[in-house]
Amino acid sequence: MKRYVWLVVNSIIIFLCLLGVWQMAVMLLHVPSYMLPGPLTVGRVAVERFPSLVQSLLLSAEAAVIGLVCSIVVGVGVSLVFAQWRGFRRLFFPYTILLQTVPIVAIAPLIIMWVGPGLNSVALVTFIICLAPMIVNTTQGLISVDENLIHLFLMHQASGAQILFKLRLPHALPNLFTGIRISAGIAVIGAITGELFAGSSRVGVGGLGYSILYASNQLETDYLFALVAAATVLGFLFFFGTMFVEWYFLHNWHESNRSDVPE
Repeated sequence: MKRYVWLVVNSIIIFLCLLGVWQMAVMLLHVPSYMLPGPLTVGRVAVERFPSLVQSLLLSAEAAVIGLVCSIVVGVGVSLVFAQWRGFRRLFFPYTILLQTVPIVAIAPLIIMWVGPGLNSVALVTFIICLAPMIVNTTQGLISVDENLIHLFLMHQASGAQILFKLRLPHALPNLFTGIRISAGIAVIGAITGELFAGSSRVGVGGLGYSILYASNQLETDYLFALVAAATVLGFLFFFGTMFVEWYFLHNWHESNRSDVPE
């Protein structure tokens, strides 16, 4: 525990030192605030516009959560099918790579045209971005079970469903959480990217991406930095939230999350 506390303290000290260097550089070099505002200016604007900042953060978080949850449900379902039927996996698994190779900025206008602006289109963009890591990682975990364990289950006349849900799925949990962790990190990026194109269904009200675009057009650089900081905080919350869930489910039995395993 002392080691983790000392690590957190050191990280905070380094972060404060970086902010101090940033502020001193802006003051000594007389950089205009519309080009690079100092952290004090950014903090003041964040306090002044805190309600709108929180509203934008919550809207982006809502879209990111919807897209992430849907990608987890669909990704796990598709992976279970891939693990159960090898021919089906060989036939359709390469198409999941298309979800990563097709630039989302190229299909975002089409999504907006089909779904319309607002939350639904932003969540759909997030879903598309998060789906591929879920399918790839979960499928890899499901099909990587030791054959000796499978033969042991077959010796006890286990059915295909029992092998899938009592052997393959528990074995794939670390890979599943790896996919969730990756998807959680890019879910915020997907939500903000979707908001840059989809905007908002209501004038003047939108998520972080919508607000970033508005602040950029208005040359409100200080508020733009505050929005970027809010997006960073949201990304950290998603990432560490999934890490806590992973620890909760795996720390009692898997080596990657057990504290008593020597490093």
